[in-house]
Amino acid sequence: MHRTSLFSIYFTLFIALLCQLLPWGGQGIVFRPDFMLVVILYWLLRAPNLCSVSTAWVAGLLVDLATGSLLGQHAFSFTLTAFAALSYQRRLVLFNTWQLTAYVFTLLIIERMVLLLLKLFAGNENPGWHYLWPIVTGLLLWQLMVLIFGGLTRPQTK
Repeated sequence: MHRTSLFSIYFTLFIALLCQLLPWGGQGIVFRPDFMLVVILYWLLRAPNLCSVSTAWVAGLLVDLATGSLLGQHAFSFTLTAFAALSYQRRLVLFNTWQLTAYVFTLLIIERMVLLLLKLFAGNENPGWHYLWPIVTGLLLWQLMVLIFGGLTRPQTK
């Protein structure tokens, strides 16, 4: 793997925040992936020494502030997901591409379910099955990031 710079992590997080803030209308809001979470998961698994659970917490707070949602709900769900991601991070070198994709899919489900529980506890109505579409589009975004920035288990070639 190539060395990862702190600038590239923060730059991609900034771009993800901008994508999160784009004015999504109509059906686009239903299918919009959680850009910040996918980018954080990628960097947590790729460079855990430069991106940590605290990065996920700060990014979650930024998403909460930027979107006007209940303060702390994204921060809490991002933090729990980041902790779950880092718990198996050392074993990822043994995963093939499909296993890694299934692992990220599970992490996206965890984040969505935690966020759903927090929204239900806050008194919101049950959003229905369309609430799960960002998991699928987030997985597609994950595959795009792997194509652009390189795989996590790809050996370094010289």
